[in-house]
Amino acid sequence: MHFNLLAVMITLWDYHLTYLEFVAFVTSVIGVGLGVFGTRKTWPWWNVSSLLYALLFFQQKYIASSLLQFIFVAGGFWGWFGWGKLGAKPAKLSTRHMQFWSLTYVVAWFSLYPILKHIGAAASLTDAFGFVGSCIAQVLMVVEKYESWPLWFVVDAVYTYQFWHGGNYLTAILYLIFVGIALAGWRRWLREARLRNS
Repeated sequence: MHFNLLAVMITLWDYHLTYLEFVAFVTSVIGVGLGVFGTRKTWPWWNVSSLLYALLFFQQKYIASSLLQFIFVAGGFWGWFGWGKLGAKPAKLSTRHMQFWSLTYVVAWFSLYPILKHIGAAASLTDAFGFVGSCIAQVLMVVEKYESWPLWFVVDAVYTYQFWHGGNYLTAILYLIFVGIALAGWRRWLREARLRNS
């Protein structure tokens, strides 16, 4: 007898929850939750959940979201070695760097959108927004900038809408949980960044 990760675990209100989506959900909540505390233990959980979601999103034709998971895995390795044993030491971005990342976001978002639309990706506009925002938030998190958390907040709110609208209810709930976690991370990392600058 062999276990099929893609098999339906349970059906509720015509929603078919697979083992894949359930395990991806649990590992994601653990990984992102650990990130609030700045511990490097966040990264292995992050990587496992990212690989699982890469498969899930590919099946659902969220092409950018699927590819994004491999960027998360690379960021997970970078974060593991970059943070070191003591974990993150949050700091603030300079005004110049904030302007750079804001401009990069807008240009990359509107450059990626027509590509996704052309290849027939589901939810091209929001998927492009989330892809670019997540890449930038990931980099900011790895380099220990507190601004990663408000960006995660916005991106996760958009993804909540996208996945709910697409009928992926558990994943939408996951991203709603991420919105709350992002608020907690924002508060904690901002406080630590201020303490380091005082």
